[in-house]
Amino acid sequence: MDKDRIAARLEALFSQQGFATPSVPEIKEAAGVSMRTLYRHFPSKEAMVIGALDHRHARYLAFLSRDVSCPEAEAITQLFQRLAQWMEHEAPHGCLSMSAFAAFPHNVRVNDSVKRHKHEIRRLLATLSGREALAGELFLLHEGASAAWPTLGEEAIRSAQTAAYQLMRRTDNDAA
Repeated sequence: MDKDRIAARLEALFSQQGFATPSVPEIKEAAGVSMRTLYRHFPSKEAMVIGALDHRHARYLAFLSRDVSCPEAEAITQLFQRLAQWMEHEAPHGCLSMSAFAAFPHNVRVNDSVKRHKHEIRRLLATLSGREALAGELFLLHEGASAAWPTLGEEAIRSAQTAAYQLMRRTDNDAA
């Protein structure tokens, strides 16, 4: 089995069980490979976590940016709709990256992986909105909706989407 397929299984395991619960033998079992194969691709639990995070990062960015060809405000609206789909089907317990950040607060490599992911999300929001100056605000709306999903569900997405739309319209009116 190749590294990417193992990473996909690790991502699913950590998303379902978190990072503290599964032992390395349980991780090996979920990955569906021998201990030797697991350690060849991911030589430590830290590497397994980072592999899972990197795999999820690539899937998430591809999911958010797939077939986006609409005007800027509509692209952001579409992004929040996709965020709702992602949270419902892929992250019902919240953001896996932030869970990793909380589980490994002093692990530089895990934290760097999370920070890289968040930086690229912010950059994607700047690109999709066509407004670099609003990237920070849009990022905070995205993160707030992700964090609030486990308790508020669709309401968190709708509120963030409305705020993003109003922010985009306000800056359009300011420019006019």
